[in-house]
Amino acid sequence: MVYATLPVSATRTPFNRGSKQWGKLFLPGSVAKFGTTSLLFRGIRRSGLRIVVSGTVGRSEGVVERPDGERVPRSYVWPDKKKPRVCIVGGGFGGLYTALRLESLVWPDNKKPQVLLVDQSERFVFKPMLYELLSGEVDVWEIAPRFSDLLANTSVQFFQDRVKLLNPLDYEGMNVPTGSSCGGTVHLESGLLVEYDWLVLALGAEAKVDIVPGAAEFAFPFSTLEDAYKVGERLRTLERKYFGKDSPIRVVVVGCGYSGVELAATVSERLKDKGIVQAINVDTTILPTAPPGNREAALKVLSSRKVQLLLGYFVRSITRACQFRTSDNDVGIDHNLVGAHDPERLVLELQPVERGVQSQFLEADLVLWTVGSKPLLPQLERGDRPHEIPLNVRGQAETDETLRVKGHPRIFAIGDSSALRDSNGRLLPATAQVAFQQADFTGWNLWAAINDRPLLPFSNVSNQFNLTIRFQNLGEMMTLGTNDGAISPSFIEGLTLEGTIGHTARKIAYLARLPTDEHRFKVGVSWLTKSVVDSVASLQSNTHMLPSDIERNWKGLHQWKQWILGLSFASEEAGKISEVVPRVAFKQ
Repeated sequence: MVYATLPVSATRTPFNRGSKQWGKLFLPGSVAKFGTTSLLFRGIRRSGLRIVVSGTVGRSEGVVERPDGERVPRSYVWPDKKKPRVCIVGGGFGGLYTALRLESLVWPDNKKPQVLLVDQSERFVFKPMLYELLSGEVDVWEIAPRFSDLLANTSVQFFQDRVKLLNPLDYEGMNVPTGSSCGGTVHLESGLLVEYDWLVLALGAEAKVDIVPGAAEFAFPFSTLEDAYKVGERLRTLERKYFGKDSPIRVVVVGCGYSGVELAATVSERLKDKGIVQAINVDTTILPTAPPGNREAALKVLSSRKVQLLLGYFVRSITRACQFRTSDNDVGIDHNLVGAHDPERLVLELQPVERGVQSQFLEADLVLWTVGSKPLLPQLERGDRPHEIPLNVRGQAETDETLRVKGHPRIFAIGDSSALRDSNGRLLPATAQVAFQQADFTGWNLWAAINDRPLLPFSNVSNQFNLTIRFQNLGEMMTLGTNDGAISPSFIEGLTLEGTIGHTARKIAYLARLPTDEHRFKVGVSWLTKSVVDSVASLQSNTHMLPSDIERNWKGLHQWKQWILGLSFASEEAGKISEVVPRVAFKQ
């Protein structure tokens, strides 16, 4: 008798399918799962195999276990043997929005592909708004909806699993026809094998916290939903610990890019006079690549909240205060600075960039690390043929102008997994804005490839239709706390909206970027309700308004009008491009 188990680590969320159809998607010995712990089949006997359902967490047994102990990997069976098979690994901005784009396109008969989305998490995370979780402005469901909810009205299948290795068959030298021949295999951590015709690499990146000694052990990154949970819990622990005491909570933010500045502004607003927030940056200014308006707005807010900036320094090491005092007592520092009686207190050693400047030592209760990231592609195990996918020194796949991996016509790479360069030879930034636009083009190019049409260049000079198509920088936005933010749209030169106007503009822009119409509507109603409640409370607490406040509000409304007009124009032009470009490019 053979027993097969598929635990939560390899869950499949089916949509608009009956339970009889679910069993057809796997070979005998597999398990399908809906939601969290629903058991669909129990003890079904078929062809000498017994299907056993398990909801065990933390086990990875996507294999068939034979009586002799041999473990045989199982293969995922696609519902339709004739339709193209598209596997998308990674459910961030690049992966999820590519799947939704494929769903929205109009396909010829029997050409609409079967799409399988694989991600290690059960939720899509709108990362630019993670900071609002710390301030309490948003709820988790608003910025981190479940994939099962987002894909409920689509034909996209979802697996919660980790990618273990890739085995592409479309490398140079192999003659793979453009039909539905297998383009390769994805091996999942659960043991499941997924054959595909087309593959989209959108694995994203993770925080790089192993740069200096002690950072991986003591510093908190802030790039995932789990990171936000941990930071929020740590802050609550510190708030309880220091409640009623004279000693302030000490928070150190490493890095003064957008993430570091947004974190420093959010945390300093939350702690107020109960904490001291210090921000470290290797550059001599904050936000060195940001528009001047955003930088000035950030400096103004950080100064008003008494955030201490240590510019021109980098962190050399992080250690516990007690260990630092006992093992480094010959350094010659002032030991009164170090919390001798607190075993959780940390010490950061700062090294100046400029010679002749003395090193500094900071104590901290919480260290937030926002410097560096590393793509997840290099972490995949290598198959029998190493170096099949060309990677640059950062671990990103080298792609051509159509977002296809060089030497692999059946594989697309987007977002943090892609090393695409602009017309000046510079790598495109690893931002949500870039991944969002790349997902749109990847959807178009998959449509073109499946229907034997020419592919669109995402970043290059004009193509054969004399269309210049490349990444469009729509501007830069940032949050600076509750009801405070800054936005510099690229289509109105020199304009920066800040304060309440900038905060509102940012939320509206991000609302428009949420994945589905249904989710946008629910979140929009939720935010509008919260805004109305906050406005009523504000009116009740502020019965008088100074003339200067009235004048500032009128100026803000005028800027808001300009921004809305610019956004409307940009949306209209983008709509024209969305309609015209595919029609021209896909023309026979």
